[in-house]
Amino acid sequence: MDQARSTISKIFNGEPHTYTRFNLARNMEGDNSHVELKMSTDMVEEADGNGVGEHLNHNSNHKPYMAHKPGRDPKNICFKVAMGLLIFIIGYLISFMIHWKKDVGPNCASSAPSVPPYAKVVAPETGAAPLMDWDDVKALLAKKVSAAKFESVFSEFSSTQHRAGSPGDEALGNKMLDRFKEYGMKTWTDEHFVKVQDPPASGYNTYTFRNQTERLDGFLSYSGTGTRTGAALQANYGQEEDFKRLRDKGINMNGRVVLVKTGLISLAEKVANAAKMNVSAVLIYPDSPSAEKTPLFGHVHMGSGDPYTPGFPSFNHTQFPPIESSGLPKILAQTISNEKAKSILANLGGESVPDGWGSFYKLGGESDLITVEISNVLTEKKINNVFGVIKGFVDEDRYVVIGAQRDAWGPGFAASTVGTSVLVELARSISDMVKNDEFKPRRSIVFASWSAGEYGNVGATEWLEGYLTSLSMKAFAYINLDAVVTGDGGFKVSASPLLHSLIQSTMRELNYPNKASLFSQFGRSDWEKNVLQTMKMNDTAYPFLAFSGIPSVSFRFNSEASHYRYFGTLLDTREKLNIATVNKVTQLAELSARFAGHMALRLVHDHLLHFDLKKYDKVIRTHVAQINSRVLAVKRIQKDKLPRALTVQWLMSASGSYSRASDNLLSDIQNSNLDDIEMCRIINDRIMAVERNLLSPYLSPRENPFRHILLGSGPHTLKGLANHLDALRMDTPDADATLFRNQFALATWTLQGCANSLAGDIWSLDNEI
Repeated sequence: MDQARSTISKIFNGEPHTYTRFNLARNMEGDNSHVELKMSTDMVEEADGNGVGEHLNHNSNHKPYMAHKPGRDPKNICFKVAMGLLIFIIGYLISFMIHWKKDVGPNCASSAPSVPPYAKVVAPETGAAPLMDWDDVKALLAKKVSAAKFESVFSEFSSTQHRAGSPGDEALGNKMLDRFKEYGMKTWTDEHFVKVQDPPASGYNTYTFRNQTERLDGFLSYSGTGTRTGAALQANYGQEEDFKRLRDKGINMNGRVVLVKTGLISLAEKVANAAKMNVSAVLIYPDSPSAEKTPLFGHVHMGSGDPYTPGFPSFNHTQFPPIESSGLPKILAQTISNEKAKSILANLGGESVPDGWGSFYKLGGESDLITVEISNVLTEKKINNVFGVIKGFVDEDRYVVIGAQRDAWGPGFAASTVGTSVLVELARSISDMVKNDEFKPRRSIVFASWSAGEYGNVGATEWLEGYLTSLSMKAFAYINLDAVVTGDGGFKVSASPLLHSLIQSTMRELNYPNKASLFSQFGRSDWEKNVLQTMKMNDTAYPFLAFSGIPSVSFRFNSEASHYRYFGTLLDTREKLNIATVNKVTQLAELSARFAGHMALRLVHDHLLHFDLKKYDKVIRTHVAQINSRVLAVKRIQKDKLPRALTVQWLMSASGSYSRASDNLLSDIQNSNLDDIEMCRIINDRIMAVERNLLSPYLSPRENPFRHILLGSGPHTLKGLANHLDALRMDTPDADATLFRNQFALATWTLQGCANSLAGDIWSLDNEI
């Protein structure tokens, strides 16, 4: 109406005639009815002789319009009045139609497709301040998770047959997928075709002793195959120090068949240690009288993932020439029952066992011959990892991953069922917090159900290998739920030093069932000594940490008196776990869910990642001090092994650079506006890069997958350098001064590169060497 009045006023006030171009532009205030008028006296041609828009064309052949003086010609006055009324009516109709469309326009919200509750449109954040107080988040999680809810989940996800790639494994994966969908999460699966070694399809693996042949039900995947005969030799737990004691006694181990018991180190490490002694075969038996006749299952790949696609993913379309992991043993390896092991050990001759081995049997003599025959078959299996994600509301493309394996050799209640159930309950609880309690995580949470964990973390590792470049930039933490409950009365954690402070604060805020906080219960005077352990290669979290450079954590409620003896056996059942936990399985499962959930929520809630960069400063300085003392020892004892000019100064300077860079970052945080989302993202990216940049860039992930120079495995690590210096000092055959110097330089510059990245911009670097 206002436009119509304005137009009429202009006509009757005798304003000059002009041509008008209408530009319908969206009002940024949200009013789509706004019309912007642009007045122009020069119009471009709208058509070329086709009559379209010809009345707006200045170059038309029509005679020019001759204006008369207003008020003199009655016809002119009548024409103006008629035109004014016409424009008034048109303006009124336009105004009416616009307002009518506003009133009767369709309701977009009601017609839009349904979306997960946590994905509904909310007002965008303008800053990085928490949307919910942390104490309220903790209270919500404690309210959602309860011991009583675990019974039904245990029942749903328990299975007696769910070996990787089997119908039982696939059925459990489908259940996980359905649950994630039920909770409103975006879901997907990750399919791999992996090669695993299974027992003989027909027949058995065997051993022959004293002319008595025994058929074996258990097996070790990835063993060498064939037939070997050698003299029996007892080697305790098969640790390096056990074989060293045998060597110090002058015992010839070449070609022997070694018997070792389970415990302390992984089965793969036992076989690898034995292979270094040039033995022909290894027989491993359970160190548990309560499982005398029970077969034992496992794998002996000294690595992680599919050993026939080392360093790259086993997707169906992968086209690589046949290759094997260097971690595959060449010697034979087989499990035997405790009962069969006793029958062999009781008939051995030779020398007495070393003190402290806790055995009254003899070591074994040259005449105690055993023949071992292994006929395992290599097969290809299709496995599926299953995922669900709760997306963040600020940094959606940054995420913490929470995972658990779902496969097992048998029932696998402690090995997989409890962890899978904790994963399901965490997914349900956190999605419910987002759906019904207005909790808005800043970053995303990915829930992962892995397959083929029993074959050496195959499913998880293949996923990492397939998406390494993306995950190393965006996944900032991994929380492992495998075997989180194995007993009552103890608590152990393996983690990246970056997460130690988060673990400590979480322990202070959670209470043990009917007792004080976890920290008071287990931390005591020195919590790091009493709780923290070194992460082992057979831990699912290990490839995340040492291969992908993602800060990771594994934890376990266990028994202080003894370890859980039923992993890898058919006796890993709910009944056995009830005995080990004094019937506290559901309570400890609840506490495990709260412990993992507490850490995950803290990582997606705070505006800055809850990482302690100074923890690595202490670890680095300890390693540098050890290397320095050993270099001095080599120069003193083996003067010709290292050049006089070789110094640890460069490594010390790199250590100092890291220390200064971490201090400077803390200073930058204190002087930054943490309500600025972009500023927080920049700082978090600097923090996330630390673990990733401790992976040596000079090594191939295919040849040396665990490239972490502090927590990895191999001669490139700082621990490996210290061991190499010991070899130089003792002048052992495998000592190589040139190789050491090369590895020493590369480790130094890996550490310096990590410090440079942590410092931030190139002009902020501090390389005072």
